[in-house]
Amino acid sequence: MSHRTDESIYVGGRSSSRRKPGPRANQRVALPLLGPGFRRDDGLGIGLPMRILLTGSSGWLGRFLAPMLRAAGYAVTGLDVAPGADTDVIGSVADRCLVDRVFGEHGIEAVIHGGALHKPDIVRYPAQAFVDVNVTGTLNLLEAARAAGHDRFVFTSTTSLMITEAIRAEKAREAVWLDEGSGPLAPRNIYGVTKFSAEHLCRLAHLERGLACVVLRTARFFPEEDDTHRELSGPNNKANELLYRRLTVEDAARAHLVALEKAPAIGFGTFILSAPTPFVREDCAALKADAAAVIARYFPDAAALYARQGWTLPKSIGRVYDAGLAERLLGFRSETGFAEVLAALRAGAPMPFAHDASYVSPQEVARA
Repeated sequence: MSHRTDESIYVGGRSSSRRKPGPRANQRVALPLLGPGFRRDDGLGIGLPMRILLTGSSGWLGRFLAPMLRAAGYAVTGLDVAPGADTDVIGSVADRCLVDRVFGEHGIEAVIHGGALHKPDIVRYPAQAFVDVNVTGTLNLLEAARAAGHDRFVFTSTTSLMITEAIRAEKAREAVWLDEGSGPLAPRNIYGVTKFSAEHLCRLAHLERGLACVVLRTARFFPEEDDTHRELSGPNNKANELLYRRLTVEDAARAHLVALEKAPAIGFGTFILSAPTPFVREDCAALKADAAAVIARYFPDAAALYARQGWTLPKSIGRVYDAGLAERLLGFRSETGFAEVLAALRAGAPMPFAHDASYVSPQEVARA
């Protein structure tokens, strides 16, 4: 079951579903209405919103996640190198003095660390910048969280670090089935190397200091065109990828809310986030040889719906992300997948995912 921000609230012994707006930072709320974003306040029968630091608040994930956090009752402080509607502090996580000041001035009680340099940044920044932001920045936040006595930390990682050169080349005779037990991991670029290093810093923070850390390896959810595959239109490519290596940004944001709530009970865990694949491991050979035929077994009208749209189904699929562990242990399942794409095609409705060929990250806009 996927997480919902309009959770049931018990009033007078009855359950009713009600969407709650996020409170102001100093607003107190009666305990019977407390949601996941609230904490009890010294047994006085009142509640205060838990104060969350969200890094990367101006980015694509942040602009969806910040409003969801507030709707769930959290008080959010956004930190980013670029300005944005949900960003309160402009600066870098690589600046330890800034991190400490933000923690102190805003009374931060938990962190969702979504800020990073990403794969497209490889052509724009030197390797040292990736180490400074993705590794040192994560360490700065973890050390500040431990010093403040936090009981939870959520880290946004990437499935990209699981893709070796061999997997990327897709020379194997069958598709590679990827889950949290896959390995050995050998990231192929500085982005993957630094994100993998940051994952290990989270693991050590839990092992040595008991800080509960949940690592979310997100599949693709960017809105812009793919910088490596230009054969298909952007919407066609995104629709195909929801079969095996993509999720919507809305689902990615919802998963972070679930992870934040459940981190103390988990302790430490790494989870792949992707739309639920319809495939099973036994399909891997057939997916590599004739993916369209496998898709037809699960979705008999997919080819006709695609033809009407002028789209093309994948001829071969070389990898599949299995997000089953997140469903079993976190209780999170993406709401949007390939079935929802086909439903939209049948109904002539808008696609259930975002596509923006002109999207430029706020960081690059700020640099221009």
